[in-house]
Amino acid sequence: MELRQLRYFVAIVDHGSLSRAAVVLHVAQPALTQQLRQLEEELGAQLLHRSAQGVHSTDAGKVFYEHAQAILKQVADARSAVTQSARPSGTVTLGLPHSISAALALPLLSAAREQYPDITLQLTEELTGNLAEQLKSGRVNLAVLFDDGQLTPFATTPLAEEALRFICRADAPWFAGRKDVTLAEALSATLILPGLQHGVRPRIEAVARGAGLVTSGVIEINSIAILKSAIMADMGATILPVAPVLPEIERGQMRSLDIHSPAISRTVVLCASRSLPLTNAAAAVSRLASDVVRRLCDQGTWPGATLL
Repeated sequence: MELRQLRYFVAIVDHGSLSRAAVVLHVAQPALTQQLRQLEEELGAQLLHRSAQGVHSTDAGKVFYEHAQAILKQVADARSAVTQSARPSGTVTLGLPHSISAALALPLLSAAREQYPDITLQLTEELTGNLAEQLKSGRVNLAVLFDDGQLTPFATTPLAEEALRFICRADAPWFAGRKDVTLAEALSATLILPGLQHGVRPRIEAVARGAGLVTSGVIEINSIAILKSAIMADMGATILPVAPVLPEIERGQMRSLDIHSPAISRTVVLCASRSLPLTNAAAAVSRLASDVVRRLCDQGTWPGATLL
């Protein structure tokens, strides 16, 4: 198996056509077809379905595509690490959970452009469970995750402690006129939350168990945008940090209440792989992320976050 075969295969999948991939790669289509056939023979599996409309990955092809992407990224990182001078340069991919990107994405991008013009910072927004898998495989260099006790495979840097609040539509009847609720009261509402393996949900479940409480009748939505739409449709309330819904709160469309007895928060950490070394550029972005979080917390522009 050769690296060029991996590059060819990824290009074919990305472009959905052998002919288009051949043009982009500057490779004759018969040669591209031959390399793909050799790859499938070596793996003992068909990777692509071919039709008049183009090509589509088989189940085996989908699995191989993820690994091929990770391998090619690690090769690019290795090349970048060797060729980098004292001035960090190259591409760094950082994964952000949906509920963090509203607070951190733009400040981090702006700081990276200003301080490290030779670094191309690629931000990817994903569910936390997906980000952890991408970090393990090397598809992202860094990821912001939440410390749920399951981060031992990663090297971690604590960033901030972020308070979670009860959030509902502004005119919803829940706890009208109040500024805070107990956790038991919050859990008694119809809640819209991410699935059990993503986002704030593991933290909510852990704190609830510790207080002898349970969640029930939860509407599971793994998208912040859809979750906010469901709240505005009066389908229920949620428990989230303030940052993802701050525009709606400022417009008077939603309101948020403190949660106590017990309070509930999550620890935001920056994670890197223990087995894959960081490039100079990735290490620079890691330091920059800590600096940006410190500035956001000091200035109060990340509501509900306390610097760690």
